[in-house]
Amino acid sequence: MYDNVEEFLQGQNNLMPIRYSLSEIKKMTKGFRERLGEGGYGKVFTGTLRSGHLVAVKMLSQSKANGQDFINEVATIGRIHHVNIVQLIGFCVHGSKRALIYEFMPNGSLNKHIFSPEANNLSYEKRYDIALGVARGIEYLHQGCDMQILHFDIKPHNILLDENFKPKVSDFGLAKLYPVEDSIVPLTHARGTFGYMALEMLYKNIGGVSYKADVYSFGMLLMEMVSRRKNLNVSTEHLSQIYFPTWVYDQFHDGKNIEIQDATEDERKLCKKMMIVALWCIQLKPSDRPSMNKVVKMLEGDVECLQVPLKPHQPSPKREIKDARDNSNQASSSIQSDQSSLT
Repeated sequence: MYDNVEEFLQGQNNLMPIRYSLSEIKKMTKGFRERLGEGGYGKVFTGTLRSGHLVAVKMLSQSKANGQDFINEVATIGRIHHVNIVQLIGFCVHGSKRALIYEFMPNGSLNKHIFSPEANNLSYEKRYDIALGVARGIEYLHQGCDMQILHFDIKPHNILLDENFKPKVSDFGLAKLYPVEDSIVPLTHARGTFGYMALEMLYKNIGGVSYKADVYSFGMLLMEMVSRRKNLNVSTEHLSQIYFPTWVYDQFHDGKNIEIQDATEDERKLCKKMMIVALWCIQLKPSDRPSMNKVVKMLEGDVECLQVPLKPHQPSPKREIKDARDNSNQASSSIQSDQSSLT
């Protein structure tokens, strides 16, 4: 495990992040005093650099046997800088302990702002600005670097917001780098979070895995940002639950407007535009989805220029939801397996 990480670091001559010692990490976090959050990846603490700038210090869990998640993070965001990508300031490797130091994002993740009942209700214009920023960040990952960076885990939890609610894509633990000319990428296991994971990850007959997987995830994210509700909850016991994207499509197909309470005409147009773009992004076949460059242009353009696409895939009642649950468990197992072996 330690050899894998050290070999990787010694082979990187163009890394921008600073390598900190464990004692420096302890000092900047004041002995890991203030915890920001915790997840399967490990724990995150508030830290302060000698310059006085606040940072977020992610202490990675030791469960990832060979440090592949650490390598993925440093190899991707360690070499790029973009206004909509979270900045990796430094890292620490000390025996079995690994840490990543990021710029501090005072407004936390998008997840709590769209799903939490007590969260501030972001205006539709602000949600549109956030969506456009996320789209630009993903577009940069796909086309703005020497290598295309596929994130594979776009979801509200991985979108962080700064003091002005400008979004930054974060958490590159599942990311992969590929040559720009590679349209189809080889993956041995599914990657991502069920509910945002492109269907070609689970069903090989749909098409090959490519950057269009991130486009699908963005579409599901966009749909949830507008509606402030989960698109699909496969753990529910109510098999009659509506799959929200399909309901949106049916409304458009029947010539009905999406009713939004207390919204101005401009806000309704913004919502309609985001809904239509989302429907394009979650098309069943990867070839039917737009590139992120096209997505940005669609979001920036007039809603009158957008056509409603084909009806999205509907993973509904009984057998479909059972398959979704089974595939969710299989995907989770595959992801853990994939992270535990260098590829």
